[in-house]
Amino acid sequence: MRCQRENMLLYAVTDRAWVGKQSLPEQVECALRGGVTCVQLREKQLDEQAFFQEALEMKRLCRKYHVPFLIDDNVELAIRCGADGVHVGQSDMNAGKVRSLIGDGMLLGVSVQTVEQALAAQDAGADYLGVGAVFATSTKQDAEAVSHEALRRICAAVQIPVVAIGGIGQGNILELSGTGVDGVAVVSAIFGAEDIESSCRALSALSRKMVGK
Repeated sequence: MRCQRENMLLYAVTDRAWVGKQSLPEQVECALRGGVTCVQLREKQLDEQAFFQEALEMKRLCRKYHVPFLIDDNVELAIRCGADGVHVGQSDMNAGKVRSLIGDGMLLGVSVQTVEQALAAQDAGADYLGVGAVFATSTKQDAEAVSHEALRRICAAVQIPVVAIGGIGQGNILELSGTGVDGVAVVSAIFGAEDIESSCRALSALSRKMVGK
């Protein structure tokens, strides 16, 4: 499977910090109805079996809406549940090792912050890159900032799709216009929204405007 640029347009990254009135699967379905084009399941607290069962439910939802489903970091679980792909950071398993484990049939996303990291990830078999934090973010306190100029250089240096992440919402998404990104990865502006579906519709329209579609 190779990454389609249109799948990067509005990339939802889950965070159960906002689970309350709705379960995480219910929140994800609202996001899918609102037009997200990719879903990454990020879990740091669940035990392996609960994570696996949740992943199966998320995969079912994503299949229903014909949207790629990826797992953050946990390569073994991504393979086991039949996810469409896996996303790893610089401190996770090496991208080349991940590619050797998942084969050519699954998507591989890699988080990068520099042109050097971007080129290394592309050479190791990454299908797309996540670049950030492009704005200050409350969901990942240790995230280092990436300037818009650095983002522009990364986009120009690689042939694979690039998605921006970090503090992105309706109020600043258009500031990324002209950087070359193919879309945005969003956490709190989706899952922290009062009306997730409506928020996603607005974010989708802005993301299309940002990339010139």
